[in-house]
Amino acid sequence: MEHFWPGPLTLILPKNPDVPDVVTAGLPTVAVRQSANPIFQRIITSLKRPLAAPSANRFGRISPTSAAAVLSELDGRIPLIVDGGACHAGLESTIVKVLPGSPKPILRVLRAGPITKDDLKPFGRVEFANQVPGPDQAASPEAPGMLASHYAPRTPLRLLEPEEVFSPVEGRRYGLLSYRGDPDDGAAGLPCWEHMVVLSPGKGKLPEAAVRFFHALRQLDESGVDEIIAEPVPDRGLGVAIMERLRRAARPATTP
Repeated sequence: MEHFWPGPLTLILPKNPDVPDVVTAGLPTVAVRQSANPIFQRIITSLKRPLAAPSANRFGRISPTSAAAVLSELDGRIPLIVDGGACHAGLESTIVKVLPGSPKPILRVLRAGPITKDDLKPFGRVEFANQVPGPDQAASPEAPGMLASHYAPRTPLRLLEPEEVFSPVEGRRYGLLSYRGDPDDGAAGLPCWEHMVVLSPGKGKLPEAAVRFFHALRQLDESGVDEIIAEPVPDRGLGVAIMERLRRAARPATTP
């Protein structure tokens, strides 16, 4: 907490009896974080108490990273939007459950995020909860973002496997979520894309891809295509968090 707060790290801790069950969905633990956003810090300071709040999107949908995205998602459903500027990291916080261990505690990452495995290593033994969506996670998730389907656009999304060759279906309109926009990656050079959004043009920088990720996904979701095809990104550093979200967003399109 001293090292990462305020910042994008959420800790899962034992719940004090003073914390209402409605805040924790009946779980014996509570997720806590101190935001680095200066406007939100002023709100918390003026309240002089903790604040329990959901993310500003409909259940399971694409996370908003700007006030405009919140308006698009929740217009008519909420009375006010406080515009604190675009999200700095682009991805939701890393969620860590602290468990006893020797000689260092176990830091179980329940949701990958801007605080990476390498960032956490000095403070304990890092392990990841199951990153592949499954029915057990859907039944009783320990933390936000652990449902089998999450971060999902309305448009069906297919995540290509590394080295997978994409074959379009005639008559279907496709959009591509590309990592670098480089034809050598396998998909960007195909002529079948009605829309293509690139996360990090050129060399492919994971921090840039993370900042652009949800905005790019929302662009494709609102473009009118029948299916979004997503290229994989390197599964390291911030790429772990991006790939986790792509896997949870993926669902097959129905056959026309």
